[in-house]
Amino acid sequence: MEHTKEAIIKILDDKQVENIVTLDFRNNSPFYDYLLIGSVRNGRMANAALEAVEEYALKEGLEVRSIDNNKESKWFLIDLGEIVVHIFYDGEREKYDLEGLWKDLIS
Repeated sequence: MEHTKEAIIKILDDKQVENIVTLDFRNNSPFYDYLLIGSVRNGRMANAALEAVEEYALKEGLEVRSIDNNKESKWFLIDLGEIVVHIFYDGEREKYDLEGLWKDLIS
């Protein structure tokens, strides 16, 4: 799983997702191991990042449980089971403050 997490972080970085943070839930959740959180400036960047992560997941045989890329939203998500990726518009990320909520789990 560590290799997969690092590969997804690289994909996000390559797609210009900024301020990527990893929250390690391996000892705290039966549902997923990691949350990856990043910021983008617009929906086009978010969709490009989600598409690249989805393409990687399908190529690697990972289950894509759901993708939330509603054009009206400023919070995008792809659930790969053990890894969940959250991509926010900059201002929206601060509004929900997932890092603050789970600050003890940032790695």
